[in-house]
Amino acid sequence: MTDYAGRLRLGVNIDHVATLRNARGGDLPDPVRAAQLAEEAGADGITAHLREDRRHIIDSDIDRLMETLRVPLNFEMAATEEMQKIALRHKPHAVCIVPEKREERTTEGGLEVAREENKLAGYIAPLREAGCRVSIFIGADERQITAAHRIGAQVIELHTGAYCDAHAEGDFETRDRELEMMREMSAYAHSLGLEVHAGHGLNYDTVTPVAAFPEVVELNIGHFLIGESVFRGLGPAMAEMRRLMDDARA
Repeated sequence: MTDYAGRLRLGVNIDHVATLRNARGGDLPDPVRAAQLAEEAGADGITAHLREDRRHIIDSDIDRLMETLRVPLNFEMAATEEMQKIALRHKPHAVCIVPEKREERTTEGGLEVAREENKLAGYIAPLREAGCRVSIFIGADERQITAAHRIGAQVIELHTGAYCDAHAEGDFETRDRELEMMREMSAYAHSLGLEVHAGHGLNYDTVTPVAAFPEVVELNIGHFLIGESVFRGLGPAMAEMRRLMDDARA
């Protein structure tokens, strides 16, 4: 009897509420208010990525999220000394280590763990000691997943972007190949004792196959839900995503 067949969690990423705020300047729209609305609408957690260039989420957002949230905060960050210090000061429920390039619009791929094992093992050790669950944002690659396990990560988050991009482009052969690889690597990661999450680019059209993976316990979805909330409102946008996730799991 497996122990991972329960209700799939939904984490809501609020980064792009901050993107909209920063485009105009000032305080509105407030990403912390968005987090509170998501929490009220049933989010199981909130994700926020504090980038080195502070292009969307800023330090004071993290301060306020830690003060106000009742659900867990998943703090996405690059593996830099500055971000480690911020995480150790706040001690969020989870930290997700992601690759980061200044020139990218959004995170383009998974973290390269295998080439940086010693560095990353030392980097995440203080975070684990502080009580944070350490997650690695990673491609569906056996070598990288094995390395993530070796360095002491407790969680991996599979990058679903290539799958979603192929679907949007109508390249169904690539889409199906990416999906099958994620299916296999979800099972492999679970066999190592890693908790498996997934996210990046998921929407109503692409979420169902990923949500059906029995090993995946959490999806983190942001840009699509924030965009859809312009038309539906955040609560209804989340409710439809929740319905699709639950139907896939049933």
